[in-house]
Amino acid sequence: MKRKSERRSESSKRLCASLRDETQSDVYIHITDQLYFAVVHQKLRTSPDRHYFCIDEELAYENFYADFGPLNLAMFYHFCCKLNKKLKSCALSKKKIVFYTCGDRKKQANAAYLIGSYAVMHLQKTPEEAYSLLLSQNASYLPFRDASFGSCMYNLNILDCLRAVHKALEFGWLDFSKFNVDEYEHYERAENGDFNWIIPGKFLAFSGPHPKSKIENGYPLHAPEAYFPYFRKHNITTIIRLNKKMYDAKRFTDMGFSHHDLFFVDGSTPNDVIVTKFLNICENAEGAIAVHCKAGLGRTGTLIACYMMKHFRLTAAEAIAWIRICRPGSVIGPQQNFTEGKQSSLWAEGDLYRRKINEQENSSSRTAVSGILSGVEDISINETNKNISQRKTSESHTEEEDEDCGVPTQGDKLRALKGTRQSRASTGSLS
Repeated sequence: MKRKSERRSESSKRLCASLRDETQSDVYIHITDQLYFAVVHQKLRTSPDRHYFCIDEELAYENFYADFGPLNLAMFYHFCCKLNKKLKSCALSKKKIVFYTCGDRKKQANAAYLIGSYAVMHLQKTPEEAYSLLLSQNASYLPFRDASFGSCMYNLNILDCLRAVHKALEFGWLDFSKFNVDEYEHYERAENGDFNWIIPGKFLAFSGPHPKSKIENGYPLHAPEAYFPYFRKHNITTIIRLNKKMYDAKRFTDMGFSHHDLFFVDGSTPNDVIVTKFLNICENAEGAIAVHCKAGLGRTGTLIACYMMKHFRLTAAEAIAWIRICRPGSVIGPQQNFTEGKQSSLWAEGDLYRRKINEQENSSSRTAVSGILSGVEDISINETNKNISQRKTSESHTEEEDEDCGVPTQGDKLRALKGTRQSRASTGSLS
């Protein structure tokens, strides 16, 4: 007599076969006994034994240029709520539920990312198991690309996104039982502040403030004071500015915030000294840290990714994937390859950092720990390279002046694109 699991397996194979017969080129993938994922070429109609649903038009990625995903954290949340409701529905309990996409290959990639992430979060699949299911019928998906204008320099695969979701669950960054989707969708809009938490309670990425709040060429600009209520409410104590000085830092420091300038050119990558200073500031900050450049995407995402690689041992791809899920458009052009190139050295620095902290904790020497935190050196560079990097930092002040030469930079273009998107209903308040 065949075991129950074998009978279920044969039943699912027969169902997949019958579904495929409807259109020979369509792909149907068995996720659970009740749940299936399909890539088809036309819209499907619910039948007595099958319930079909699609989110191709309902959840749409707002692109900057040629980027098309992954869909953001709020859209992932909405998808999970929708699917969970269907799986728990008494009216659908005896039906096969088929989540399908009939869109182009970009829509297919986002649909696969959603169902794969759902499997990791709700079905306790490993990223590799979930990805294997997606490929089980010889399906293939486009890799995601960055928000830069021009050719793609770096591919981000669905598996990278699934691993990022898994790591976020592991570290407690992703918890939909505590996730406020209304707040996320409100504050990620340009008119409401244009910011997102990357690591809740630790890193907030935001678009750079201006001298005063106003609308310029259709884009809403916010003065530092607009952020004070939200920052205080969420224990943000430190602000790090990576772009040229658009506002006086005293407006933050006079109100008790710590403020640091670590300028490097828009669209470029940071030198070793900037990376080290950024990490040291973040390691010593008592509260959460708000990081910005012009658009809060490229330079901001790149340095936050460095911290994630050092302190959480994420791969570069996992860090980029998670940051983009939280804040689409982040880490751009050469910054992607730079992040990948820093992975091994930052992992080594993180291992050394944790080893020193553990040694000091074991010896109960809190004074020594404080000394280590304030004096950690970048182990990936020697004194000669350090001097070169310091010289570059000094020279970059000239570059800072050059950044405002009247020609729109990458950050200017990305901010403008985000600002011209159709606004959702909002109060316009940052509080």
